[in-house]
Amino acid sequence: MIAVIAARPELSAALEAIGVKAVSVTDATEVTDRQPEAGWDALVIDLGADPARGIAHARRVTEELGLPVLAVADLAADVANVSEIDDFLLAPVNLDELRIRLRRMTSPTGTEDETLRFKDLELNLATYQATLGVTPVDLTFMEYELLRFFLTHPTRAWSRAQILSQVWGYDYFGGSRTVDVHVRRLRAKLGEERSSWIATVRSVGYRFG
Repeated sequence: MIAVIAARPELSAALEAIGVKAVSVTDATEVTDRQPEAGWDALVIDLGADPARGIAHARRVTEELGLPVLAVADLAADVANVSEIDDFLLAPVNLDELRIRLRRMTSPTGTEDETLRFKDLELNLATYQATLGVTPVDLTFMEYELLRFFLTHPTRAWSRAQILSQVWGYDYFGGSRTVDVHVRRLRAKLGEERSSWIATVRSVGYRFG
C-alpha cells in the first residue's frame, strides 16, 4: 500500500490508473498516524510549487518510518542531491515510467521490468543502458536523459526552453543550441531509419514519436 501526498489530482489518478492501492494523506504526520498494520510500501510525494516543503515531509517520513520515497517534480533540479528522495520522475506523469519506478522501489527481488520501450528501442532505467534491437547504443548521460524525456513524453511538441528546463534544470546556463546539439547527436546514434522519431516542429522545438 502506498501513501501519497499529492498537490495535483492527476497524480492520484495516475496511481489509480496503474492499479496501485494508494491512500491520500496531507503531510508527514498523517503518513505516520495512518500507517496500516502491515506498514506502507512507499511514499509518493508531489513536490509541486513548493519543493522545500515536500522535501521536509520526505525527510521526516524517512527518519521516522524508513520508507522509500518517490517524488514527482516539475524540474530535475528540484531533487538534485536530495538524499531523502530515492527516485523521481518529472511531471506530467507518464504511466509507464510511474509503474516501473514504483515496482523497482517496492519489489523485494528487484526483478521487475525496468525498461522503457519504443518500437525496437529499449532504455533500461536501472543500468542507464540503451539498445536498438540487440545492438547497444553508446549514449552520454545527458543524451540518455534527453532520450528518456522524449520516451516518457511522446507526441507532444516541446520548445527548446522547456526541454532545457525539464532535462538540464532551471540553473543551467546554456542556451537552446545545447538542445539542438544533443538532438543532432541522438539522431545520428539512432541511425537514418530512426532519426525521424525526433521530429522538428517549426518555430516551436521538437516532438518525439
